[in-house]
Amino acid sequence: MELTTMRPGLDTLVSGVSGIVARRLAPRKTAFAVADLLRDRLPGPDLLTPAEREGSPDRYHSFVLHAQPEFSVVAVVWRPGQYTAIHDHVSWCAFGVLSGVEDETLYRDMGDHLVEIGRAANRPGDVSGFAPPGDIHLVRNTSAEVGISVHVYGADVRALGSSVRRTYELPVRAA
Repeated sequence: MELTTMRPGLDTLVSGVSGIVARRLAPRKTAFAVADLLRDRLPGPDLLTPAEREGSPDRYHSFVLHAQPEFSVVAVVWRPGQYTAIHDHVSWCAFGVLSGVEDETLYRDMGDHLVEIGRAANRPGDVSGFAPPGDIHLVRNTSAEVGISVHVYGADVRALGSSVRRTYELPVRAA
């Protein structure tokens, strides 16, 4: 586990999430409670070093800022146009956008294809939470600036290696 005192705002976020997780709520309720906490305690971009805030020219980059068995705090840095594969997650998640625009496309798995079921343009200050099942999505930075977001996952992503449970390569069809 990394020292959180070197990252402004991380100590109070970790403390708050620890309190919520200790309540042992259902996954969806935990995600929403952590999202509410993020609305009140969303750190600033100075959570990351200047070098970390630059991102990578090759692909979006994740920084595990805190990890323990019950949850992890991860910062994701996206240069303009960078995006994820279509994927779902191993656990509940709450996230907040610090900079850029994270355009999220949501899908439903129909067995042999995916159907788009929604879109959201998440801007700085926007916060949301979700829990599997039903968390299949693709996220892309559609802004002209580097995007930064903070994600809290209900799993130790350092031990797992990722928050992603599965990526999807099924065709996408109209609803």
